Amino acid sequence: MEQFAQLNQPPLSPPGWLFPVVWTILYTLMGISSYLIQQSDSPDKNTALRLYGIQLAVNFFWPILFFRFQAYLLSFFWILLLWVLIIVMIVQFYKIKPIAGLLQIPYLLWVTFATYLNLAIYLLNR
Repeated sequence: MEQFAQLNQPPLSPPGWLFPVVWTILYTLMGISSYLIQQSDSPDKNTALRLYGIQLAVNFFWPILFFRFQAYLLSFFWILLLWVLIIVMIVQFYKIKPIAGLLQIPYLLWVTFATYLNLAIYLLNR
């Protein structure tokens, strides 16, 4: 995080303390949402939960690419993949249990914002 703080930051960059607060809220909403899907009687729940697991794995590797390897351009394309997976997951969750899909909207919004930050950091620090 020290290296990150030294980078040229784009407009709207939030303070560092905000990230763990937001992610705690998002992971709580994600957990509730996935629990609602797991508890449903839908025959599509296993497919939806597999998709949930895949996007979690993609999410897991983004900070490694971005912070550890400082691969800002690769991280940008990786987060675009995550963004698409989140949309597909929201659609699948919504079909099974609408509230489960809606609980994922804050996650999509945050990842949209993170995508902007990722691209801007890449462009400002080449």
